[in-house]
Formats: sequence, C-alpha cells, structure tokens
Amino acid sequence: MRIHFIFIAISLIIKYMSIVMLVPLIAAFYYKDKISIIAFIVTILLTFITGYILNPKRIDSDLLNDFKKSEALATVGLSWLLLSIICMIPYLFYGLTPINALFEAVSGITTTGATILTDFSIYPKTMFLWRSYTQWLGGMGIIVLFIAILPQFAIAGRQMFSAESPGPTDGKFTPRIKSSAAVLWKIYIIFTIALILILKYFGMPLFDSICNSFSAIACGGFSPNAESIIGYNNSKFVWSIALFMFLSGTGYPLIYKIFVQKRPLAILKNDEFFTYVGIILSFSLIIALILIVDKTYNIYNAIEESIFQVISVMTTTGFATVDYTKWPFASQMMIGILFFTGACAGSASGGLKIIRLVFVYKYIRRELFKILHPNAVIPIRINGSPVSNDITAQMMSFVIFYFVIFAITAFFATLIENNISVGLTGAIASLGNTGPGLSLIGPMGNFDFLQPTTKIIFIFNMLIGRLELIPFLAFLHPDFYNIKK
Repeated sequence: MRIHFIFIAISLIIKYMSIVMLVPLIAAFYYKDKISIIAFIVTILLTFITGYILNPKRIDSDLLNDFKKSEALATVGLSWLLLSIICMIPYLFYGLTPINALFEAVSGITTTGATILTDFSIYPKTMFLWRSYTQWLGGMGIIVLFIAILPQFAIAGRQMFSAESPGPTDGKFTPRIKSSAAVLWKIYIIFTIALILILKYFGMPLFDSICNSFSAIACGGFSPNAESIIGYNNSKFVWSIALFMFLSGTGYPLIYKIFVQKRPLAILKNDEFFTYVGIILSFSLIIALILIVDKTYNIYNAIEESIFQVISVMTTTGFATVDYTKWPFASQMMIGILFFTGACAGSASGGLKIIRLVFVYKYIRRELFKILHPNAVIPIRINGSPVSNDITAQMMSFVIFYFVIFAITAFFATLIENNISVGLTGAIASLGNTGPGLSLIGPMGNFDFLQPTTKIIFIFNMLIGRLELIPFLAFLHPDFYNIKK
C-alpha cells in the first residue's frame, strides 16, 4: 500500500469538498446569518488548506491510474473519517460540544438521522440546511459524486466506487464506472427536485421542502421540524414523502433499467424488489390490523401511519409521523424487526439489505435440503443467476460480522447506559443507519442524554454501517499495513 497515492486521492476529495460547502455559505449570506457565515468560511478555508497539506508537492494525479484495492479501501475509510471531522466544525460554532458536534455530523453524513438536538428553536435555518445537506451528500456517496465529476478518478474510481458501495451486487450498470456514478447522481437529483416541487405545491414552506427532500431522498431522516413529519399535520406530505422514500430504497440499478433503458419487465426478474415490496405490505397490514383492533386509530389512519412508519424504518430513513413507542407492544416488536432489514442493494438506504436476507433464506433452505440429499448439487440463484462461491462466502461473512458487531456494541452500550432497550435498539439503529430506536431514543426522543462513551460507540457503528463493514474489516488485517514508498 502506497501512502502517497492515498494522500493524493484524499487531497482531491477534500479540496473539492470545500467547493461543495459553498451551498450552506450562500444560504448563510441569504439569511444574513453572521454566525453561520463565519462558521462556513472558517470550515471551507480549513478544508481547502487540509487538502493542500495532504499533497503539498502537487504530485501528478495521473498516478491514480495505478490504484490498488487496498489503497482504495484506505482512501475511502480515511476520507469518511476526515469528512466527518470537517462536517462537525460548523456545529462547534452553534454551541455544541465536540462529542455532540461529531455525533450530529456523523449521523448526518452517514444518513443515520439520530440527533442530539433538544431545542430546535435556538438554531438558525442555515444549520438545519447543513444537517439535511450532509445527509443528501452522504446518501448517494460523496466519493461517488467526485468519481462522477473528477477526471482524475477515471480509472481509480472503479476501486473507490466498490470500496464506498461494497454491496453484494455490482453497482456498475454502464460500461464505464464514471458514467455509472454520473447516472446515479442524475437520477438522485431528479428525485430530489421532484419531491421539493411536490411538497411545495402541497403547501410546505420552500425551506422545509428542500431540507425534508434532501433527507428523504438520502434515506436520512433529519427534518427542520422538531416533531419530524408529524409536525406538519398534512396527509399529502406523508404520502408524498412515503413514495419517495420507497423509491430511494429501491436499487438505483433497477430504477435505471426501468426508467432510463425503458425495460419495465426487468422488475419481474428481481427477487429483491419483490421481497422488498412483500415485506412492506405484510408488515404494514399486520401493524394496521393491530392498531385497528387495539382502537388506536380508525382504518384510514391506521393504514397511513403503518405504511409510512414501515417504509421509513425499512429504508432506514427515520422520519416519523407518530411516536410509535406509544403503540401496542406487538406493533413495536414489528417495527423492531425492521431495524434488521434495510432496503435494496444499490439504494440510498443502510442496513443489511434485502438481497442478503434473500440469500441467507435460500442458503438455509439449501442446507436443510442437503441433510436429506447430501450428494445433491443445488446452486443458489438470485434473480435467476447462480451465486458464485466467492459471493456466497462474502455474503455469509458480512452477515456474521454484522451481527457480531451488533452484539458487542449492544452489550457495551447496555452496560454503560444500564438500559437494555437503549443499548439494543441504539446499537442496531446506529449500525443500520436507521436513526431513532425505541424507548428513550424513539422518534420523539434524542441521543443527547447518552454517556460520551456510548455516543462514541454509536459513532463507530454509524460509520462502519454506512461503509458496509468492508473498509473497517480491511483495517483489522495486518497485511493492510504493508506500507510501500
């Protein structure tokens, strides 16, 4: 692994991040928000200077054409750590402690949506735009954005794309990885603009429309309203946001095939999408029935609330139209199960992803069959294609490590907080980038009261959950630190 290659790549990412950060600075000038103007000028300058320091000799970026996988993993992992620190700087100007600022920044950039804010009224609009904007950038992937726009990453981008989005399926759906990244961002931007216009048309203030759209499309969950979507008390907003959360939880490669390549029949061969829809419908129906029988809501409200919350939790968005911690216990249990799912691979959501759950189900079914027929050769098929042994090993390893990390972090969080509900749901909500959990950290709660050590554990979970464990696991292997000049 060549350190100077990594520094060159990170230098480019950090320098261009300073340009991306002009958006909240412009907003600060528009709102005449002096604190935010100072905050973002300082952050932009520090970001650009950091980018320059990492490559002071301005080494030719053409060297990145020889980028190796280990270097890409290191670049992505270190970039996200550095970007998290950069994103926390503005929060320091708003009075947040360093640990709280880092927590809010990581929760934003990883699209988790867990917040430490307790009083929304004391902060300026620019800060709420920044929260949602970081989610929007992190939802599709900041590095994927730079792969799309920077010619220096024309070749190295393939390794970096796989490192930032290491899903079980190939995220490349055009011949060139740069084109794939550009297509992803075009669809992402179109969805964002469409939701902004729809929410504005239905009466949501423009600022709120922008912030909520940024968060919804990113499957993030930060809202400028302290009560999330419930605070607007508008059914049209609920259904509009639910629709776009659902679309954002659908794999973008499938969306590309349907809407760009005009191949709607591609949906018929997609096991993951049918499972995704099936889980949403079945869980929504069961929860709605529980709410109706319990007389919590009438039929319409039970259907509306259950569908929105199921989609929100399953896509790891974390928006809320109701405090589901006050629902009957059976409904809360159903919501708790969804913390372990996630949406489709290649989407903006976090979590395990449906395709891995489909694979595990088929793997277990095959192994049970082989108990009676040990000599049978039964390939596991996903979307009609057999899964190779390499992908099989990768998927099983991912699932095992995912639950190991969940168990370890849940144990320590529970021990520190002396609260099993906070420990368990906080660990899976942060690892799966879901945001709110149950109990005190439910949709109407916050994470501010947690011990600093617990916050650090959840920050760790949010970062490795967003990167889907792979870069983190690579850091654990001794061979990863074989440094070359």
